[in-house]
Amino acid sequence: MATSSRTSVGEWQEHLHRAGLRVTPGRLATLAHLEAHPHSTVAEILAGLAAAFPTLSAQSIHNITHDLAAGGLIRRVDLPESGSARYETRVHDNHHHIQCVVCGRIEDVDCAVGHAPCLTPSQTHGMRVLEAQVTFRGVCSGCEGALADAAAADRTPPADPASPADPASRMSAADPGDRPRVPTLRTKG
Repeated sequence: MATSSRTSVGEWQEHLHRAGLRVTPGRLATLAHLEAHPHSTVAEILAGLAAAFPTLSAQSIHNITHDLAAGGLIRRVDLPESGSARYETRVHDNHHHIQCVVCGRIEDVDCAVGHAPCLTPSQTHGMRVLEAQVTFRGVCSGCEGALADAAAADRTPPADPASPADPASRMSAADPGDRPRVPTLRTKG
């Protein structure tokens, strides 16, 4: 349901009816939460709804997301190293995702071709391809800046001519990777 404005409760009720699902407060709240917070996990949905629905359990959210995904109202997204399945209301438009490998931030990426399957495999092994799910992985600008700052802070300052001549004594204790490697000799005995 890719839209530029928020979907009204009445529209979600209509979508639920068309999918053959009962309209429940938990389903409506989950849809509204996912529209406002795409790529949420079950734990994040539960945390977001806990104040308004204190009796809602993680199992309830699992059941709700399962039903909504089966009804085509949400999409389950399984990304590498994401830890848990994520859900979104943007369905039926063949978009992809980009994921920061440092902080885990996930954003939508529109399909370059505009229609499924977006990619053509070199070999289909007799199968008709329905879709291709692409996950771009990279480092977001916020993490890139933080990594550059951390690298700059970890650099050892130039040696002070008045300091001891032993280079190992000038090495930072926080950065053992800069220390010279000494091979270990094993003897038979």
